[in-house]
Amino acid sequence: MSSSTAVPGQSPIAETVPLSLCALEPRVPADRLVAEMVPPPRFDSVRFDTYVPDPNQPSQTAAVGVLSDFATGLGGAHASGSGKRKWFGKKPTAPSAPLGVYLDGGYGVGKTHLLASLWHATPADPSLKAFGTFVELTNLVGALGFQQTVRTLSGHRLLCIDEFELDDPGDTVLVSSLLSRLVEAGVALAATSNTLPGKLGEGRFAAADFLREIQGLSAHFRPLRIDGEDYRHRGLPEAPPPYSEEQVTRAAYATEGASLDDFPSLLDHLARVHPSRYGALTDGLRAVCLTEVQPVPDQSTALRLVVLADRLYDREVPVLASGLPFDRLFSEEMLNGGYRKKYFRAISRLTALARDAKGLVAQ
Repeated sequence: MSSSTAVPGQSPIAETVPLSLCALEPRVPADRLVAEMVPPPRFDSVRFDTYVPDPNQPSQTAAVGVLSDFATGLGGAHASGSGKRKWFGKKPTAPSAPLGVYLDGGYGVGKTHLLASLWHATPADPSLKAFGTFVELTNLVGALGFQQTVRTLSGHRLLCIDEFELDDPGDTVLVSSLLSRLVEAGVALAATSNTLPGKLGEGRFAAADFLREIQGLSAHFRPLRIDGEDYRHRGLPEAPPPYSEEQVTRAAYATEGASLDDFPSLLDHLARVHPSRYGALTDGLRAVCLTEVQPVPDQSTALRLVVLADRLYDREVPVLASGLPFDRLFSEEMLNGGYRKKYFRAISRLTALARDAKGLVAQ
């Protein structure tokens, strides 16, 4: 919506009134939560043939072949006997051969690219395939309840879980129980995992550790090692310097589909919106403009911000900010604690989105 609006200190010009994320409280029906479990827009177009293996890493080429065969093998009937849910009758027998694959590798070897390619290559209707992060899966259980989530996903051909998080024992047990029920229903699984807090220096979470953490499911996963350059050697990217509050405000008014909020108010608002709705919160956004960025006050707030950063990154929404640079969001205690990998990921992703926002500022 355009209007003639005066920005403080400036003469009135024709501008667009920005949105406020703090004014939005989306209500997301359960069927949308499930329907949105697809590869994010950033991975819409990836396929096995767009993955470029490192010629010095034969395991990358081998992984493409194994996953392609795995996808082809999922083109037959559902393991429960049909492609439809079986509400009554004899409980299906879980197949003896592994119906899951675990992509084991360091940062930056293309695990998410390959996982999304598997989803795209599996010859089944999109309504019978689901793709989401571990956090999105736990949020789905929180929104629907455990039994309803089992019923909803049990007719699927494939469930892909990116960044299976192993730093919260309670959530790990919850999702392990869910996956056990889905395996019994004949759903194929594919997963990547993050690094346990104590394993961060190693740069990856080994397959044996992953299989132990998910308890009785190890027989249902075939570990697939993908070697390659480890991103941890590159360190965190340096966050670009923040802009002035006036620059951020002017950019918000000049950009169609932008939002404008002060950072402390946005953090307060996130506490009132279930994380499963953060994707809907960003619907249609062309840019996020934030003023008064300051250190995140506590861990609960920080974890909510991590989820929002993931949703913005998935949707490639640039973020323009004033205040502190994004690499100073989290305290040293947080960065050295059990959730530090999540915080490193959020810093990296927000930094990338801040660089994308550079063109929003008039030179």
